[in-house]
Amino acid sequence: MRSVLLIVYHYFQARRKNRWKNETELAAWQERRIRRHVEKIRRSSAFYRELWSGISASEWRRFPIIEKAVMMDNFTALNTVGITKTQAFATAYEAESSRHFKPTINGITVGLSSGTSGNRGIFLVSEAEQAAWTGAVLGKLLPGGLWKRARIAFFLRANSNLYESVSRGRLEFRFFDLLEPIPQLIERMEAFGPDIWIAPPSMLRLLADERQAGRLGLVPRTVISVAEVLDPLDRTVIEETFGQQVQQAYQCTEGFLGATCEHGTLHLNEDIVHIEKEYLDKNSRRFVPIVTDFSRTAQPIIRYRLNDILTEAVEPCVCGSPFTSIERIEGRCDDILYLPHYVNGELITLFPDFVTRAVIKASPDIEHYRVIQHSPLDMEISFCSRPGGRSRKETGRLIGAELLQLCSRLGCISPQLTFTDYEFTPGPQKLRRVERRWVL
Repeated sequence: MRSVLLIVYHYFQARRKNRWKNETELAAWQERRIRRHVEKIRRSSAFYRELWSGISASEWRRFPIIEKAVMMDNFTALNTVGITKTQAFATAYEAESSRHFKPTINGITVGLSSGTSGNRGIFLVSEAEQAAWTGAVLGKLLPGGLWKRARIAFFLRANSNLYESVSRGRLEFRFFDLLEPIPQLIERMEAFGPDIWIAPPSMLRLLADERQAGRLGLVPRTVISVAEVLDPLDRTVIEETFGQQVQQAYQCTEGFLGATCEHGTLHLNEDIVHIEKEYLDKNSRRFVPIVTDFSRTAQPIIRYRLNDILTEAVEPCVCGSPFTSIERIEGRCDDILYLPHYVNGELITLFPDFVTRAVIKASPDIEHYRVIQHSPLDMEISFCSRPGGRSRKETGRLIGAELLQLCSRLGCISPQLTFTDYEFTPGPQKLRRVERRWVL
């Protein structure tokens, strides 16, 4: 009963659009919450108590920034619920290998991150935090309100008690395993008849392709993209196929960080987390988020640097929210490409969005693509084109011309291009349209 009341409470909190008159009022509210929160965490986490030694709660911005490797190395001392790193990994791996996702230790949900970089992380969520997450997700993403019937299809690499907690009352949840064969997934979808689809954009794109091919008869009421970068090419195909705007949920191991408003703008969830902006390029408004979650206690997230590249919107959203508007989640810092300057050999930054736009601009016939940089002067372009369009050779020439123009504009040496056939099936690995495979 307590969990239900918490869900309802956080649902209504998430839907309150005028809690703060402006950004200044929001910032003052966040400051009070964070100071109380860090004092609580200092008492219950041995790791943070030592890390923050000699620094007061009012000076929390002086706390050392941590990253994933630090969190995983100190997992046992960092969490506040007495679960060791060995216990957590053993429980989560057992659930993933058996595909029976009910992993808990003493009532604490245990889960694995997808490990895009090859270094998998672990997350802990208490029952109260699970209820708060559920209420926030429903409040920010559920169309029509809490009491309108909805069938929700989650397409994910691994299920969790956290995700299944969404299934409440008139809401019916069904997990669709990305490891299942596509024909089997579609058969299950047709039987379930979901009207809300939540999936990585690579899966949403595949479902759009299946719909266009006549193998999928369903059309969703709401489409929500999660877990991967929503590429402009995929967004266009998904929206044209299903006749609606794709919403986004910025959700990761570190929390529920953002959601799309009714005007289609992605906002940071600054009623749940505080985000410091570490700018990569202030002129283009690109930054790396440093997250402080002031409601999460089982596994505290405080001044935690993510590896994501976010682009802040130029103008505030017309919805009037004081929450930061995000133009685009561009990708990972690991996937920034670098090319040598043609004069002095210094490495020039090539943000993933630069490459994406160049490839898409090359030809309207391109249906799928991936760009993989194997070394500073070795780049692989895999792509496929729609039938009846330009020849593969001509499309490759156009892609090469666009990338050459980009390199010329940035003053860097154009890499040697290798063209290969596009291959990707949604499953255990996330789709990365632009990827760097050499170490800087």
